[in-house]
Amino acid sequence: MSMSTVLNPGDIDKALADCAGTFNHKKFFALSGLSKKTDAEIATVFDILDQDRSGFIEVDELKLFLQNFSATARTLNDSETKAFLDAGDSDHDGKIGVDEFKCMVKA
Repeated sequence: MSMSTVLNPGDIDKALADCAGTFNHKKFFALSGLSKKTDAEIATVFDILDQDRSGFIEVDELKLFLQNFSATARTLNDSETKAFLDAGDSDHDGKIGVDEFKCMVKA
């Protein structure tokens, strides 16, 4: 499954272009249209991001976040990854679960 099954490819392109220099998850979620999706659609995106099928998005998967939207996208740097994790990891276990992801997207 690809992101374009949930999100408009043009919106994905806009969101990726915006974060070419710096990554802001809230702005990315808004520009990509993800923040307007249903909980079920957000869960589908979560499943795509959870590449190892652990039920969580861990640091290594967060670094590759943008590449899930386009194979040619850049990886997140360490400070962007940490800020992204800190924003979503409400129970401070070092990973983001589906409910945490939904809350972060809708915030």
